[in-house]
Amino acid sequence: MTDITLQNFETELLAASMQQPVLLDIWAPWCGPCKSLGPVLEKLEVAYAGRFKLAKLNSDEQQEIASQLSQAFGVRSIPFCVMFVGGQPVDGFVGAIPEGQIREFLDKHVPPAGEDDEALPDPAEDAPVADDGSLLDRLMAAVETNPNDETARFDLVRALLEADQVGAAREVFMPVAAKAADTITPHARFAALAHWLAAAESRPDVAAAQAAVATNKRDFDARFALAQSHFAARRFTEAMDELLEIIMRDKAWNGELARKSYVAILELLTKPAPKAQAAEAKGTLEIAGKAAVAPADPLIDQYRRKLSMALF
Repeated sequence: MTDITLQNFETELLAASMQQPVLLDIWAPWCGPCKSLGPVLEKLEVAYAGRFKLAKLNSDEQQEIASQLSQAFGVRSIPFCVMFVGGQPVDGFVGAIPEGQIREFLDKHVPPAGEDDEALPDPAEDAPVADDGSLLDRLMAAVETNPNDETARFDLVRALLEADQVGAAREVFMPVAAKAADTITPHARFAALAHWLAAAESRPDVAAAQAAVATNKRDFDARFALAQSHFAARRFTEAMDELLEIIMRDKAWNGELARKSYVAILELLTKPAPKAQAAEAKGTLEIAGKAAVAPADPLIDQYRRKLSMALF
C-alpha cells in the first residue's frame, strides 16, 4: 500500500500503473464508510497476491488531486475508488460496497490468477526486435501499406523515439515534417513530435548547462539545454519544470521556443480522445452505476494550470 501525494503522484500512481493495475482509494479520517472500506481493500491486496497495487489518497491533505478526480468523474462523496491501468483511470466505484462486489470489480481489471510477472511486458525489453509480432513491425507495415495513415505514422515515430532509434524516427517523420512546420494550420501532434526529435538530436553538454544555470538563473540557453536533455530522456515533467522557469522570466525568449516545447510535451502526454463510434460500441466508464466521460489527467491539468499562470 502506498500513500499518494502531489510529489509521488506520477511515479507511484501513473507510472506504477503501467506495470500493474493500481486501485486508488480516496478517503478522509473523518469518513465512517472510509474506515470500514480501508481494511477490506488492504485484505484484498494481500489476497490478490500482487495482481494489483493499493494506493491511498487522503482527500483532506491532497485536496488538489482529490478535487480534480472528483470533478472529472462527477463524484462528490467518499470513499471513492479509481482503478488506474496503463497510466490512465479506467473505472471506479463509490461507497463502502460489499467485498464480493469489490472482487467482481477487481476481476474486470486485474490479471487472472496464476499469471505471474513473466506474462507482463518489461519496459526494459521494449526495444524492437526483428520478429513479425513486434509493435514496430506492425506499425511499419501499417505505414508502408497506407503512407497517409497519420495515426500509424505518429505511433511509429513515437515508438522509434521510445526505442532510442532517433535516425529511423527522423526518416519516418520527414514525409509529414511540412505539416508540423505549417505556421498557419500546424498539425499539433506532428509538431509535438518535431520538438521531441529536436530534443533527441540535440545532445547537450548537461554538466556545462547545469554549471551555467547555477551561476546565472537567466542563462536561458543553458536552461533550455537542460530541458532538452530531460525531454530526450522522456523525463517529461522535469523538462516542463525547466521550460517553465524560462517562460516565467521571459515569455518571448527565442521566438517563444520554451512555450512551444512545453505545449509539445503536454500534447505528447495527452491521450487522443476516443472515437465516438468506438465509445458507443464499448460503453463508457461506469462510476456508481452511471456513465461518465473519460476523465482528465490530473498531472496534465496541473501543468496546464502552471503554464496559464506563467503566461497570464
